Amino acid sequence: MNIGAGKKLPLWASVALNMLIALVAVSLVQGFLVKAYRIPSGSMEPTLQGSADGGDRILVNRLAYLGSWPGAGDIVVFTRPDSWEAESTVPRSGGVAGIARSFGDVTGIGPSNEQFLVKRVVATGGQTISCCADDGKLLVDGKPLDEPYIFVDLPFEAGSLDCQSSPRSLRCVPPFTVPEGELVVLGDHRSNSVDSAIACRTSADVAGDCVRTIPASAVVGQVAGRFWPLNRAGGVG
Repeated sequence: MNIGAGKKLPLWASVALNMLIALVAVSLVQGFLVKAYRIPSGSMEPTLQGSADGGDRILVNRLAYLGSWPGAGDIVVFTRPDSWEAESTVPRSGGVAGIARSFGDVTGIGPSNEQFLVKRVVATGGQTISCCADDGKLLVDGKPLDEPYIFVDLPFEAGSLDCQSSPRSLRCVPPFTVPEGELVVLGDHRSNSVDSAIACRTSADVAGDCVRTIPASAVVGQVAGRFWPLNRAGGVG
């Protein structure tokens, strides 16, 4: 006689098992397919709204660059390099908050101790960027970029406040060739973004290379769209 045949789990065990299965499924989805993030600052306004207390919630496609690299114009989430300033403070607290962040590190669910940034790719390995064209536009391989998404750019006035004037426009960036495997990323809120060109904007006289890059390998994925708040839900461009 098979004593174990048809034996049901106790209710508590059944509930616990179902919760574990759901947790594993969500962890796999967020770890390998799609993950939700909160926008921590206003550096990507108006495309993405953000603040220290809360901003747009976005979904990031982790498979977008499987076998490829990000391209110019893509909005990406990437792990913050140690040399880059944080756009929000991650508390290193203990207790429940510390446990929740450690849980997020392992599972990809909820907050984590690892910090991420979101920016737009403007140049990739081998391309040369500079600023500015006669009309103040950013140049990539000598061609001006059409960037309708830019919000509150730095002042530029040909003939009076440009890259030859004194003082020069803080929009100016000397020619810089992006190393292979690296990316130049900028915020859409160009005058309020800690990004690849921040050192060029914060000095009246730029000597040598002021552009910094991120490794393409640091990219978590491409921003697929906003899901919260509901009145801003939709795709990004």
